[in-house]
Amino acid sequence: MSTHRSIEISDEAGEDEAWEPAAASIYAQLQEEILDGLLPPGTVISEVMLSRRFGVSRAPLREAVWRLEKRGLLVRPPRQRARVVTVSTSQVEQIFLLREVVEGLAAREAARHITADEIASMRAALRRQAEQSAAGGTGSDLRSEPDNDFHFAIAIASRNEFVIKFLRDDYHALIELCRRRQRRDPHRSARSFVEHSRIVDALEDRDADLAELQMRRHIENARRVLVERAVDLPAPDAGATGARRKSRSIGLADPEDGSRI
Repeated sequence: MSTHRSIEISDEAGEDEAWEPAAASIYAQLQEEILDGLLPPGTVISEVMLSRRFGVSRAPLREAVWRLEKRGLLVRPPRQRARVVTVSTSQVEQIFLLREVVEGLAAREAARHITADEIASMRAALRRQAEQSAAGGTGSDLRSEPDNDFHFAIAIASRNEFVIKFLRDDYHALIELCRRRQRRDPHRSARSFVEHSRIVDALEDRDADLAELQMRRHIENARRVLVERAVDLPAPDAGATGARRKSRSIGLADPEDGSRI
């Protein structure tokens, strides 16, 4: 009897493993489309349509959707289907306030623990960023990877496992969603390069106070640009129904437009 049970468990595990690559692939593709704005805020997720699009059964699809919900990129209102998250201006301010504290701490700790090799890697990333800028890079391609690598590299250098988990797992997706909106502004991209350089200078000097200060200023400046862009958006249609959200969103899209995938 115990042998029969172990076989059943093994079979179930085998089925899970069979569709795991499909779930991972769908998750990665949908995540990129959400972060890049190809799936705007408020887009309703239709499992039927996605199943047809990817040519898969519901099992890997539901797993991918669940992972996106866990990462905060999809939300599921009561008795409704999942939809792409809409990040309001107020939520952006809250996220960036949290970033100021956590990443400021990461920079402070990194100044104490960072190695010469890690400093060299950051300098190399900044050189690549400068080369892209000199070649005529725009906000979208100039900061796609360097910014991501830069902030997480500092978290790693802090040697604080809780800071690393926060930035890698807990809020990474929402932070990245905000960053990609910001990268569309080439002026902010150029300014960000200067701010990154100042942070690395402070890290190399082992100046914990200055490293924290420069990081907090950097994130505050990024927050201000995002909020200003949201305020500059046109107001929602005055004839919109009461079901429409009235708050502005960083996603630059109406969250109740009925879009579906």
